[in-house]
Amino acid sequence: MKKIVINGMRPLYGEIEISGMKNSALPIVYSTLLVNGKCTVDNIPFVNDVLLSLEILRHLGVKVTAKSSSCIEIDTTDISLCDPPMDLVRQMRASYYLMGAQLGRFGTAHVCYPGGDDFGIRPIDQHIKGFEALGAKVNVSGGYIDIEAKNTLSGANVFFDVVSVGATVNVMLAAVRTEGVTIIESAAREPHIVDLANFLNTCGAQISGAGTDTIKITGVKELHGCNYTIIPDMIEAGTYMVAAAVAGGKVKINNIIPKHMESISAKLLEMNVSVEEYDDYVVVSRDGDLSCCNIKTLPYPGFPTDMQPQFASALCFADGVSHIFEGVWDNRFRYVDELRCMGANIDVSGRNATIKGTRNSLTGAAVRAIDIRAGAAMIIAALGAEGRTEIAGVDVIERGYVDMVGKLAAIGADIFKIGE
Repeated sequence: MKKIVINGMRPLYGEIEISGMKNSALPIVYSTLLVNGKCTVDNIPFVNDVLLSLEILRHLGVKVTAKSSSCIEIDTTDISLCDPPMDLVRQMRASYYLMGAQLGRFGTAHVCYPGGDDFGIRPIDQHIKGFEALGAKVNVSGGYIDIEAKNTLSGANVFFDVVSVGATVNVMLAAVRTEGVTIIESAAREPHIVDLANFLNTCGAQISGAGTDTIKITGVKELHGCNYTIIPDMIEAGTYMVAAAVAGGKVKINNIIPKHMESISAKLLEMNVSVEEYDDYVVVSRDGDLSCCNIKTLPYPGFPTDMQPQFASALCFADGVSHIFEGVWDNRFRYVDELRCMGANIDVSGRNATIKGTRNSLTGAAVRAIDIRAGAAMIIAALGAEGRTEIAGVDVIERGYVDMVGKLAAIGADIFKIGE
């Protein structure tokens, strides 16, 4: 079994380069199915989820060619409608973007129910609501989702009952080549929604309002190929910011968009961490002890749920009592048992966690990555813990982070992989 081994309590000094955003790359990769031509996409993070998505596209007849270590060409010129392989689709949540992409190009889609991390109930009812508003008929049975346009799709007003990134993306994909105007209200506002809209517009789409809660899409007949560069990964950047806060030292984190980091930076400042912002990088350092704080996760621009586990690890080392309320997913605290193995004092009640922290609260132990961000949280906890920590579930972590072990080792962490 592959494991990450960390000997903790080593300060970090140096620079880290942030990769492209996984949460942008995934919808953009699937959205190329709407294009008649070739797209060159740069700053691609070759994490496991992206590699799996590219493999799914290959099974659909898409030609994928690597141009460099972070650039690919995706040729969707000659594809025809076919079913994506169930064994691949079931491995990740983002595979549900096949629904909107195939519906937008072919007027029909037949996709098995997606897999992915277990954060509790994650329904697709808002996706279905959007597809039906555009004129599609949806049937869910036998583990498959069948979507078919009754005649042709047409623009419509879509109002989501809850803010959903996935549903916003899927309706955008379905509507971009649909006749008429589609208005999405209560849309997700995340930076990767804006990035997807920018990519599609570069391909000839007409989308406005991305980044607000109302998105307008004027349908076009065709999309053409383009060259595009994916934005930096705010969650990867935030993870290394928290790692620097816990381990101590001074770390420069390059290739970021500081605007995207505001909620993360604000909490670190509240925790007595120095965060110096520049045009495209931040410098994070800590001299004194960490301070406790309270966190409530919310859709963007609120505090991101994907940073909640990392901050929970950090708050174990903060003096005092901290509270976290998880406002997005029902079951995001499953990783807490792993932190308890290291000595964490955390009580969980529903969506609330109470963390009683002290400076030297954690010691090394054998733990595992429950999901991508929980795996990052285990690494952060191990960086601050006394002794040796072994983390199983390396493949889970590598679904969302590019060479996390190598990047941390380069700035002074005593970290390595075994069992490969």
